Amino acid sequence: MVIQSEPIVRRKLSDEVFARLKGLIESGELQPGDEMPSERMLMERFQVGRPAIREAMQALANMGLIEISHGERAKVLQPTAKSLLRQVDLAAKIMLSASSDSLEHLKGARIFFERGMIREATSRASAADIAALEETLKRQRAALGDSDAFIAADMAFHTRIAQISGNPIFTAVSEAMLGWLKEYHTEMLIWTGRENVTLSEHEEIIDCIRRGNPDEAEQAMIKHLERSRALYAPKAKAESANG
Repeated sequence: MVIQSEPIVRRKLSDEVFARLKGLIESGELQPGDEMPSERMLMERFQVGRPAIREAMQALANMGLIEISHGERAKVLQPTAKSLLRQVDLAAKIMLSASSDSLEHLKGARIFFERGMIREATSRASAADIAALEETLKRQRAALGDSDAFIAADMAFHTRIAQISGNPIFTAVSEAMLGWLKEYHTEMLIWTGRENVTLSEHEEIIDCIRRGNPDEAEQAMIKHLERSRALYAPKAKAESANG
């Protein structure tokens, strides 16, 4: 019988502290809203120095498990779909910047996602939901000429459609994808005058929702996103197109 070598790797002190604190949260000993023990208390409990405690606490914060505030005790957070997706923001942006294929894949995924969202919104939308969409469109129309405000209202319009589902995971996914794409939203939207086309398409989408026709709403959304997908491009490509 051949015994393979399986060396025991000594863990960093901060890794051990992190594992124990995470265990306290997972077991429910520390509940959402609870204050974390002070650094001094943790140092005494685990018999480690302050650097190990701080490194472990920062790792917990990076995972969205606790919130660290200057001058106050860290608090245990209630994980949400939004906070979980926020953790991958940086990695997603690096992935997108490293590959043009990734950007195209994200644009395709967004269209696939929003086709489902618009059908869901059409079947569930209340009069209040439709009024909220109309108010967002009104705000977007008032932002003509202000690219940042116009794009922010555009994102709010699509997020609102996801919110109508009542599913916070759908809303979080919508916000995440829109946030990642925002990095690639070029000024072509403004200088070509295409913002008026966007407003018209948003109005058509609202009309389809109001009439309660999911097929028409889906087709209106596909037309809108396929037309606008060219507005999301790496900066170098956008500058070349502008030139």
